[in-house]
Amino acid sequence: MVLATSSYQELMGLAEQAAIAIKRQRILLVTAESCTGGAIAAMLTEIPGSSSWFDRGFVSYSNASKQDLLGVSAQTLERFGAVSEEVVREMAQGAITGSNGHLSIAVSGVAGPDGGTADKPVGLVWIAWGQKRGYVEAQQFQFSGDRQAVRAAAVGAALTGLIERLGG
Repeated sequence: MVLATSSYQELMGLAEQAAIAIKRQRILLVTAESCTGGAIAAMLTEIPGSSSWFDRGFVSYSNASKQDLLGVSAQTLERFGAVSEEVVREMAQGAITGSNGHLSIAVSGVAGPDGGTADKPVGLVWIAWGQKRGYVEAQQFQFSGDRQAVRAAAVGAALTGLIERLGG
């Protein structure tokens, strides 16, 4: 995991806040990451004792891995593309289904510098937060900067959204 030095402490602060909220609720978290490449899981597991509340992380960079690891449907990928609300919702639910997790974070986006289109520009990121009871909420973000900045911003937004959804 390579993140900008200036944002590392801020991201670790968010990870620690998330850990406190997760432990308070006595639940297990699972991640499903594409454009962040496991950076969310890496931040969270830097916290000592994280094995008591972090179940596992899936890095599903390719479409095939999204299907194999998380059960994302081929039809959803073909119709909406990997960077879409529909896919990130299926990733979030698939992470819970394929784990012991009660809560999930899923991320898919275009980190750049290549791969952007008019409809899906560099910096477009979808993040979803799912619950074992079947509820999934997704949000779209448009981040700026280079690949490293987009990835760091996505990690920050995912952790901030988790903290907000856990009420703390």
